[in-house]
Amino acid sequence: MRDRIRVIGTAYDRSMRWLAALVLILHLLWILWVMTGVLFTRGRPWLTGFHLASLVWGIIVETGPWPCPLTVAEDYLESHAVMDTYSGSFIVHYLDKLIYPDVPIAVIIWFAVAVCGANLLVYAFRLAHALRTRHRMA
Repeated sequence: MRDRIRVIGTAYDRSMRWLAALVLILHLLWILWVMTGVLFTRGRPWLTGFHLASLVWGIIVETGPWPCPLTVAEDYLESHAVMDTYSGSFIVHYLDKLIYPDVPIAVIIWFAVAVCGANLLVYAFRLAHALRTRHRMA
């Protein structure tokens, strides 16, 4: 009976580790989308709207009191997987270091808001250019 419980616990632990790793990868992809999405949105209004909403969300999460839902999911899964500091895979360890660098939180917040602001500035230039072009045609 004990062996069966141990196998079930190990399978549960392994699936929690996999889910934690998947959420970590999703988090990295989300961060990359917020940072570079402006490069893929020209001429795609629905994608532009989604990226603008992503930027606003990024600014709110970085400056507000609310945690990112992906961070909450990672913490939950890692705590249920009983993950130690570096007992997981090499990739998960370094993805974790990439997403959560050992830098003062104020620097991370400033950088995140600056990146979002730069993206919004690109959108402002695109809008100004579109309005100028439309005004010349009229």
